[in-house]
Amino acid sequence: MNQVEKWVDEVAQLTKPDKIYWCDGSEEEAHKLIEIGIKEEKINGNPIFKELNQTSWPTAYYHRSHPTDVARTEHLTYVCHPDRNLAGPNNNWMHPDDAKSLMTKLSDGCMKGKTMYVLPYMMGHPQSPYAKACVQITDVSYVAVSMRIMTRMSKTVLDKISTDRDFVKGLHSVGDFDPNKRFIMHFPDEHLVWSVGSGYGGNALLGKKCFSLRIASWLGLKEGWLAEHMVIIGIEELETKNVYYILAAFPSACGKTNLAMLESKLPGYRVWTLGDDIAWINVGPDGQLYAINPETGLFGVAPGTSMKTNPNMMYSLKAGKFFPTLITNSAIDIDKNEPWWEGLDGEIPKNLVDWQGNAWDQTKNSKAAHPNARFTVSIYNSPTLSKEFDNPKGVPISAIIIGGRRSDRIPLIVEGFNWSHGVFMGARTGSETTAAAIGLKPGVRRDPMAMLPFCGYNMGDYFKHWLSFQTRTNRLPKIFTANWFRTDENGNFMWPGFGDNIRILKWIIDRVNNKVGAKETPLGLIPKFEDLNLEGTNVTKDVYEKLFAINNDEWKQETEDIEQFLSQFDKRLPEEFFDELNKLKFSFK
Repeated sequence: MNQVEKWVDEVAQLTKPDKIYWCDGSEEEAHKLIEIGIKEEKINGNPIFKELNQTSWPTAYYHRSHPTDVARTEHLTYVCHPDRNLAGPNNNWMHPDDAKSLMTKLSDGCMKGKTMYVLPYMMGHPQSPYAKACVQITDVSYVAVSMRIMTRMSKTVLDKISTDRDFVKGLHSVGDFDPNKRFIMHFPDEHLVWSVGSGYGGNALLGKKCFSLRIASWLGLKEGWLAEHMVIIGIEELETKNVYYILAAFPSACGKTNLAMLESKLPGYRVWTLGDDIAWINVGPDGQLYAINPETGLFGVAPGTSMKTNPNMMYSLKAGKFFPTLITNSAIDIDKNEPWWEGLDGEIPKNLVDWQGNAWDQTKNSKAAHPNARFTVSIYNSPTLSKEFDNPKGVPISAIIIGGRRSDRIPLIVEGFNWSHGVFMGARTGSETTAAAIGLKPGVRRDPMAMLPFCGYNMGDYFKHWLSFQTRTNRLPKIFTANWFRTDENGNFMWPGFGDNIRILKWIIDRVNNKVGAKETPLGLIPKFEDLNLEGTNVTKDVYEKLFAINNDEWKQETEDIEQFLSQFDKRLPEEFFDELNKLKFSFK
């Protein structure tokens, strides 16, 4: 019995499934699992899957989650280092022994009457030196099918594990969906994630946030690389054929997927998709930073997605190439058997059932689709997929953007003075909370590098790790902060966003190539009005001034908030951050 078989046997003895099914990742198997989800398995009395209109939505299937299970549960997510200080104030902590005891109790017999699915998969291209072999166990076909979309699932992974002997373990069960018995535990030193009580994406697809960020960030600290909550895009200058690769970190529901699949509104430029959520970043042999996307799927927020906001995503959802596409917690147009969500193109259907299966009355001011309704679709369906996506070496990075959703204070785009200042800018980033996580209070939350919920160790050490790269190479990319969401006195967005974001990306490329100058401010370097291509937009010089306005009183308060947030990391905070804080204080005293 090899190490994987031994572990699966141990889990089976604890969870007591009726049968064990080893997945091979084939399309034939995916069809079989969908059929099982339609005819046999149920959640809250509903079949796991419902076939949608295969003419208008080819290969698309609908999934309705348990009504208490609709988003990430950060308050029930723990990082279990032996030393609490290693987890840091940014994580919920439980001692590994206590966590194991609790999860063992909750998992005892949790798969009785169910099938245990064993999912061998790779995060990253199998030939990449940066890829990791993994095995997840689950008891629901929705997770098995989703993981096939999101990862490189294959039985050949088992052969690789038998050779390398190291693999990441993920144990998942939906249990009885009791929120009081819902926990997601991470054991970084054991490369283990253990999740009970939830079937929602980030809580159940353990290759995603759990491994690709929380566990992988810890591996990155130990091995000298970064696991980041970032988009990877390539921007091609059609005239020169040059492609510039950019990383962008934004919290969930702040436009990452739209940016990843951006349709340029600027002639002469095209955007190529490499990833919409996660980047693993290494220093390459030539000293440049290289990034890979360890996933193969897109797990995006449906509401607001349309032909206007993200046409390439709509093409991907209806491409019908890589089987299947999943739509979760949207509304359904009963007459057409099609998914529907707020912001979708066309008129509101007359005969809708909402995300809980109830007839929807639009006069009652309720949402038909859940605000965090999701789609899961293969990245290979994307019409903008970069030819470099499967390059085992990854792609060289020219710039990094770190942003959030702020209605005031934060300028549209700011370039850091240097690597150290750029890291500080990323560390102080805040964003208004969204529907992607349960239990968050409305308002601004500091979310360094969009990693606050996902960093698997103390963020004070994380900041030092970022800064350490300036001692390892002199070919570091420029760092920028972005805010597409600033509003005017009437609450209207001042920047057009979406496809017009290419105008900001062009300026970034021009800065990388030293083609244009910049204006120095206390926050960093900003574009000169004449250096932004704004032709065809409503962004006048007056609007430009508002988009880049830096108010002294607002920033005095902002600096105090930043200092208060960073103070929780105490002695682990890098010395460079104290210098940057003092500069801000001096600028806005």
